[in-house]
Amino acid sequence: MKIQFNTDKNIEGHERLEKFFSSELEKELARFDDKVTRIEVHLGDENSDKGGVNDKRCMIEARPAKMQPIAVTAHADSIEKAFFQATEKIKKVLNTTFDKQTVR
Repeated sequence: MKIQFNTDKNIEGHERLEKFFSSELEKELARFDDKVTRIEVHLGDENSDKGGVNDKRCMIEARPAKMQPIAVTAHADSIEKAFFQATEKIKKVLNTTFDKQTVR
């Protein structure tokens, strides 16, 4: 599973942050390693430098093999919170998606 990070111009894409988030995703989504070819993470600050409540956004897109991409979005007051919320969402959606496949 390949993990790709994208940030808007308002988020500093620190290599350390990217490594940490990648290791968290690999750990949280390890069970889907053979079913998902790529994960894309999009981080953004919707209010730029103005500040605001829940203005940090994390969108995670999973690309399951031979299926349409699945995307979730989370908003929070920090990039880290938004990332962890989105990670939980994508994990639940992937669980549901693959559990339905095994039932058929």
